[in-house]
Amino acid sequence: MMPPLYRSSLALLLTVTAGCSSIPNNYHTLVPPHASRVAGERVHVERVAVPPQVDRPQLVVRQGDSGLAILETEWWGANLVDEFGSALQDLLGGSVGGARKAVLRVDVQRFDSVPDHYALLDAVWRLKRPGLDELTCRTTVQTPAQNSIESLVSAQQANLRKLADAVRVSAANGSTRCPAG
Repeated sequence: MMPPLYRSSLALLLTVTAGCSSIPNNYHTLVPPHASRVAGERVHVERVAVPPQVDRPQLVVRQGDSGLAILETEWWGANLVDEFGSALQDLLGGSVGGARKAVLRVDVQRFDSVPDHYALLDAVWRLKRPGLDELTCRTTVQTPAQNSIESLVSAQQANLRKLADAVRVSAANGSTRCPAG
């Protein structure tokens, strides 16, 4: 027969151990599944800034008009600013070796994920090309999303592709005007 103190300790230990079991984390990325091999002007992503409310490893979604929810089991592969920068660099043709042709800085104004509605990306970007004035543009894109994390992540990937396309067009043609849209 076990002493009462030993039984109480064992019961407490089992209760604490059972309470420590957790749901595993799921990891997501904005980086496209296939490396981009885009011809044309190479663009180096120098800096990305995102709103502090969403710059964390966990995915953040909007709830209602003013709420945010940090999804504790749904994570980016890195903090959002690093994930965004890596994905954008990949979409613009991978890392730039040798002399830089164009330098990009991106200030994300909004990065909203609204389950069962949409994903929104609103960014001000600055493109510096040799011999040309710096071009400052704003791109706002919204993609429909279903009520799943995978759908929201896919929608944000689509938004990032649209941003990369706008930057690529401006870098390639030496434009002094922002792309339409």
